[in-house]
Amino acid sequence: MAKVNLDLPEVQIRELRLGSITGFQGTAKELVSAARCGLRDKNRSFSQCLGCSTGNAACMVVLIRDAAVISHGPVGCSSCLHEFAFTYRVNAPLRDLEHPTQRKIYSTNLDEGDTVYGAGQKLADAIREVHERANPKAIFVLTTCAVGIIGDDVESVTDEAEAELGIPVAAIFCEGFRSKVWTTGFDAGYHAIARKIIKPPRQRRSDMINVINFWGGDIFTEWFEPFGAKPNFITPYATVDSLAYASEAVATIQACPTLGSYLAAALSQEFGVPEVETASPYGIQQTDRWFRKLGEILGKPDVAEDVIAAKKKEYIPQIEALKKKLSGKTAFVTAGAGHGHSLLSVLAELGVNARGAAIFHHDPLYDNGKEESDALAQRVRDYGDVPNINVCNKQEFELVNQLARTRPDFMLARHGGMTLWGAKLGIPSLLVGDEHFGMGYEGIVRYGERILETIENDEFVKNLAKHAINPYTKWWLAQEPYVFIEGGAEAWRAS
Repeated sequence: MAKVNLDLPEVQIRELRLGSITGFQGTAKELVSAARCGLRDKNRSFSQCLGCSTGNAACMVVLIRDAAVISHGPVGCSSCLHEFAFTYRVNAPLRDLEHPTQRKIYSTNLDEGDTVYGAGQKLADAIREVHERANPKAIFVLTTCAVGIIGDDVESVTDEAEAELGIPVAAIFCEGFRSKVWTTGFDAGYHAIARKIIKPPRQRRSDMINVINFWGGDIFTEWFEPFGAKPNFITPYATVDSLAYASEAVATIQACPTLGSYLAAALSQEFGVPEVETASPYGIQQTDRWFRKLGEILGKPDVAEDVIAAKKKEYIPQIEALKKKLSGKTAFVTAGAGHGHSLLSVLAELGVNARGAAIFHHDPLYDNGKEESDALAQRVRDYGDVPNINVCNKQEFELVNQLARTRPDFMLARHGGMTLWGAKLGIPSLLVGDEHFGMGYEGIVRYGERILETIENDEFVKNLAKHAINPYTKWWLAQEPYVFIEGGAEAWRAS
């Protein structure tokens, strides 16, 4: 287990802490085996794009209801943060927020002079102005590449502002070049929350379970009710106070271990909140394990068995009916690591043959160090191998090549913009942004019904394929898909 160190202002990047990678080609079984034996990243001689950790850090803290966020850098670095204000507003009804507050997002707008002479004073002035204008209960400062290059002492500025203003002012060190695994940005944001926001517990509450998640629908209130508990969501739609006393929860669960790995470990190590360490509940067998582990931690194993029995009685017949309709269909998945691996399990439950997956990075283990947290290993163990696993940081040219070769009956995606590539090839493509949509026994039913709708309504993508212009040439589509990955062409031919 990688030890969490909250004394340091900066979180250790995933490459060093977990051995995470962004380059691999092979099968799921090979990836799981390599991760156990010492996984080595494979470099690309050509890269089309790269994500930025700043966006992932902002993704978490912008959605805290009564906090403000300052992007310390050129104004362009904050130009994409408005999307989280949109996300906050449109998903608020899923959490029963009738009047979502306006997001408070600012930039220090560094110019050329600031990069020469430093911008520490400009940041200090910005923090005071934001405090006066927005009256937030906490302020988060995101560092950008420009600030990392010029070496502003952001930690000193935020510490002095905190002492002056009397509210938490937390620096989040998330420059884009800090890590090529951009999910390090999640860790950076949660590191700041654990250091500056979460307080020691006043008491332990048996009626509260932390849920580290994005902004999906609330399935957990109904799930936790038989156990006499309610969810404490972290961080979308949380308040500074609800985060401060996350330390009092009886347990922590994660909708996606890629997202919550670090904070769950911090809550366990520093505040004594036990983590449900098994992989997230996707697929029948893993949902069984998850509820049993939750019941074990809560000291209510009988309740867990009652929940499992009741839900199976209701949903197994529906799953079997969907399986008859979908059995033999083929699919391709593209998503982040934890969620993508989980979707492969949902497909297996529905009798769908996964022809491959483009996964944005891979963590050999998570911060708790437990193999049972590994959703891909669980998928291989429960349902068998998956061919054509491509670990890629959104290298869309590799995805398009794979789709053109495998020609699945449909494609599943978790991130916006990815379904376009399937549609251009005439492949029905389904984007579900709610990561809770496929969880549990009922999640298999929900996904099955949506997949059927997607397959049956394929006229648009068929027409689009006839007229769409693909930016990737016939030359590229004729190449082996991993030709730019170290050892890729040889590995592809060998397979």
